[in-house]
Amino acid sequence: MSAAVNIQVKRLPHGTGLPLPSYESEAAAGMDLRAAVSAPMRLEPGARALVPTGLAIALPAGFEAQVRPRSGLALKKGVTCLNTPGTIDADYRGEVGVILINHGAETFEIERGDRIAQLIIAPVTQGTWVEVDSLDDTARGTGGFGSSGKR
Repeated sequence: MSAAVNIQVKRLPHGTGLPLPSYESEAAAGMDLRAAVSAPMRLEPGARALVPTGLAIALPAGFEAQVRPRSGLALKKGVTCLNTPGTIDADYRGEVGVILINHGAETFEIERGDRIAQLIIAPVTQGTWVEVDSLDDTARGTGGFGSSGKR
């Protein structure tokens, strides 16, 4: 397992009393994010909403945080995250929010403290563009979507 990265976290007033994001198993890649709602939030079928977490973070330079769905919510309830993975840049200092959508057939109720998404901390490499007149040849060439012929 790689070395841990220290992440500064600020608990916002509406996040008071909620646990900080945590790994639910020893080898988990993601930390669970919790809903910091003051009253239950109803997400009707087909609806989407920005769910607050009550947290703001400061990532070290060279890292990002990715907001991803929880597989159990997706499978059991049809609820997932939009804009997945959502990227939190190292220079963002606002509240971490989770955009949830209900693809299920029933209304989904979000209660305070519910685990609604997971947060992955990942290194970032920034690229530098090098403009050229031609690119090297490959077996695939310019073949696009579905061009490999494999299923």
